[in-house]
Amino acid sequence: MQVRVLSFGVLKDRLGSAAATVELPEGATVAALLERLSSGQPAPELRGIAVSVNAEYAQAALVLHDGDEIGLLPPVSGGSDNGPDLSVIGALGCISAVSLCRGHIDSERLIASIKRDEDGAVVVFDGIVRNHTRGRKTLFLDYEAYEEMADKQMRELAAEALERFGVRQVSIVHRLGRLNVGETSVLIVVASAHRAEAFEACRWLIDTLKKTVPIWKKETFVDGAVWAPGEPFPAGLGVEPPEASHES
Repeated sequence: MQVRVLSFGVLKDRLGSAAATVELPEGATVAALLERLSSGQPAPELRGIAVSVNAEYAQAALVLHDGDEIGLLPPVSGGSDNGPDLSVIGALGCISAVSLCRGHIDSERLIASIKRDEDGAVVVFDGIVRNHTRGRKTLFLDYEAYEEMADKQMRELAAEALERFGVRQVSIVHRLGRLNVGETSVLIVVASAHRAEAFEACRWLIDTLKKTVPIWKKETFVDGAVWAPGEPFPAGLGVEPPEASHES
């Protein structure tokens, strides 16, 4: 059988290709695929990654099938099927309840669109590109995503926040592509009758998004460019590659 393997972020650079077709025997698992990719040699570039199968996080024991799409996901930087969903506002940029976009995020318009008379609080997280990181001057950032999976994960986060914290509405918008210093990379807006729940939901959303939604950031400085190191995946999502064989 054949499966399609997609690499993202730093893995795309280290493995030399964003996409490849791999031949596997029937009944092969995710672990067998990682063993094939490591070719019996140490594979430090595969350590600490997560693996998706058809845009869902998967464990090492999952059995693969012909035509499956496998995502190799380095630690990320950076729903409900009938949830609120506004449309993208052309030249004004993005203004949807949950979306990925490549245009300017119109923060003021999105925040204004959420407010209702029954709300006692609207809490906003506006993540912006700063002009330095770890003592190096930043020129610009490039964001990329496994878009199908990222969109689904963001919608699921929004739905979970509504249920977990009892807030009225959640909006999440994340930019992709090139961003300059001072531009918004991610905007999270939570509306609720009470401020405590709104604050808690907003903090949980950005912290969880940064660990689980497959979006990666490449930082370009005056003296070079690197993929930003991500936080380790939460327990249960990471998949370790097989150890190298020491047989002679």
